[in-house]
Amino acid sequence: MTVEDRLAAVDGLLVRPFPDEAEQVAVDGGAWEGYRSSGQGYHVYVLKASQEFWDGRGEEVVEAAEEEIAAAYEALATVLTERWGRPEAVDLWPWLESEAPAPEPMDQLCQLSDRMVVWRPGGADGRWVALVVGQADPEFPIQLLAAVGEAPFH
Repeated sequence: MTVEDRLAAVDGLLVRPFPDEAEQVAVDGGAWEGYRSSGQGYHVYVLKASQEFWDGRGEEVVEAAEEEIAAAYEALATVLTERWGRPEAVDLWPWLESEAPAPEPMDQLCQLSDRMVVWRPGGADGRWVALVVGQADPEFPIQLLAAVGEAPFH
């Protein structure tokens, strides 16, 4: 996926209706990139994923994967910032620590990362767009995710 493809995916999430019931859409072949989960008031989409690390986590392999995901993040974040202005940094840690269940998409996102950056595009019916870089466990891929939501997250 190019930065243009990732931008098109974000734009698609902004206009996609939210489903009444939670749904997950996987890509054929079990690839992480393109996986989407959606529900009432949210979409989460994997824009880029590194390799999985089941066969080893050598320092060089992990560093290369981190650099690749960071470059994809920076390229897309630059375009989104040019379009909508400076994003807001949001700490996801409170949702992970809370005894109360976290609302979606925060529940998914706080399982992967401790922060996200959020833009509030004008004219998107109050929706916000977030980028998150995270990893579920050391064996899983490092992922760049886009999230779109409508509920407040503070």
